Amino acid sequence: MEFSIQLSAYYPDKSYGGDRIYRDMIEQSVLADRLDYDAVSLTEHHLINILMLPAPLQLAVRIAAETRRIGIMTSVAVLPLHDMRIYAGEVVCADILTEGRLMLGVGRGAFGYEMGRLGVPLESSREKFDESLDLLRQLLDEEEVGWDGKYYRFEPITVMPRPVRRIPIMMAVMAPEGIRACAGRGFHIQTTPLSGSHHRMRQQVEAFNQGKASLGEAGRDLTLSLSRVTFLAAGEADRMRKVAQANEYYKRFDNVFTGPGIVDRGMIRLLPREMTLSETAENLAIETPSDMIDKLGPYAEAGVDRFIMNMNFGLSQTETLECIQQFAEEVMPHFTARKAARTKRATV
Repeated sequence: MEFSIQLSAYYPDKSYGGDRIYRDMIEQSVLADRLDYDAVSLTEHHLINILMLPAPLQLAVRIAAETRRIGIMTSVAVLPLHDMRIYAGEVVCADILTEGRLMLGVGRGAFGYEMGRLGVPLESSREKFDESLDLLRQLLDEEEVGWDGKYYRFEPITVMPRPVRRIPIMMAVMAPEGIRACAGRGFHIQTTPLSGSHHRMRQQVEAFNQGKASLGEAGRDLTLSLSRVTFLAAGEADRMRKVAQANEYYKRFDNVFTGPGIVDRGMIRLLPREMTLSETAENLAIETPSDMIDKLGPYAEAGVDRFIMNMNFGLSQTETLECIQQFAEEVMPHFTARKAARTKRATV
């Protein structure tokens, strides 16, 4: 099992400054690259103070300039918010400028607040996403593409420059039935149980395995990436302090994901959660190093190919960097032997 760092900007205090937020994310990327993490992943969200990255391809290019080999994923690019005739060219440019390290995760959008205010209500985003994805793939794969659909109608065009390689596309899906269907169509999958239970995770992984198996040999190289709030703790008191911080983060996340979407000048209002603090502690991956190894074992055994660690939920940059370092030294070697050898060199 490989490991990725989710560079999800959390901005509970405007005085901290967007410049510092993005500088922190670049610093996390540089350290993750040095410690041989597999990838970093970049969200796309607009108008709100969590997961706050309106231009992930721009950050991908900057990260590539600061690092040597780490993969750079979008988690995810929200296709219904873009014009595919323009976006296809931006993707090609980003892939060239990241020297082929880009992995394009795509999705339909998740938060009604931002989607509605940007003119693509969630109620219609699925249909527009499906057409956008079909069009994007054709624009990347073929020349002189014309289109006559519901959302796009145009005469034949050729996106320039042409891709220098086949850019991998990963589908963001949460529902097990959707995961099964998308894997069965030959897509790599990104998913997350969010703060849901271990049982939910197992359902998602099993659905991926079923979809992949339905393709036989053609599905051999498909991969499953799964995201979870993750952080190392020094002991039980430290663990519960960090769980409480994650719970505060989810008071905002749940507001815009499943709640009423109340946002004040870009700041998502904190609302009470139905999930208890003890349930949050059980479901998230916030553990001491030894307990973390036990916690992640079932993920590896179930067939997760890449575990995406969401560490940015309100703790300090110092704590986050220390966690990235400690995780690479004490946890990763138990799952990926290749990383065990390289981590030693990176910390010299």
